[in-house]
Amino acid sequence: MFVKLLALFIVVPFVELYILLMLSSRIGTMPTLGIVIITGIAGAALAKHQGLGILRRIRTDMAYNQMPGDAMIDGVMVLVGSVLLLTPGILTDITGFLLLIPLSRALFKQYARDWVSRKIRSGEVTYQSYPGPDR
Repeated sequence: MFVKLLALFIVVPFVELYILLMLSSRIGTMPTLGIVIITGIAGAALAKHQGLGILRRIRTDMAYNQMPGDAMIDGVMVLVGSVLLLTPGILTDITGFLLLIPLSRALFKQYARDWVSRKIRSGEVTYQSYPGPDR
């Protein structure tokens, strides 16, 4: 796990920097900065819109005494997508936007469910349920 995180925190910034430098050499510095700023603003607006919609879904589910599991997964993905959009870079922006758009988020959500399912079946991840306060 440590090696994967180390690679993530070292390789991704270098790749992002390389892409930004290449883009800057092709289209210029100001247009490249403009792209970074515009994606940040657009991402913030989209994250706010999607986040508020997810909060409404969570409230509705809870009002009907249902666990908002699906909405919670969406909420986590929107949060991760928002953080990625705050990180300057082209790859992180693309990934962030994909996590904010409902259609592509559904693909990520299915992948996440399958991944967690495999981890639970293999015994790498365990979970316990605790009785509620009325038990």
